[in-house]
Amino acid sequence: MATFIAAGAGFVAMVALGATVYYLLLLVVPPVIGAALTALLFALVAAVVALVFVRRAHGGEEEEEPEGLAERALHLFQQRPLLGAAAALAGGFIFLRNPALATMVAAAFTEKSRVRRRR
Repeated sequence: MATFIAAGAGFVAMVALGATVYYLLLLVVPPVIGAALTALLFALVAAVVALVFVRRAHGGEEEEEPEGLAERALHLFQQRPLLGAAAALAGGFIFLRNPALATMVAAAFTEKSRVRRRR
């Protein structure tokens, strides 16, 4: 019985979080775009959570330290999905407020490391 109560509370919390994100997005974008961004955000979170559980179910091997910024971000999402989701929400809000910052971060993610490793 406690499992059902916890699952119900989790569902209500996710619906409330979705409504909060949607109404925050309405402050800066039209309603249709806000709904699409909210759905996209929750789909991405669901995909990350699914990947984490699939990896744990397969007994993922320990990997080397991630090299680039994108690999470190993916590693964060895999190891700590709630922290990664919170960081993504905060980053999305900041990017909506300052589009120039979004372009700088996109450039950092696409930039290749200039240091070569010897093997």
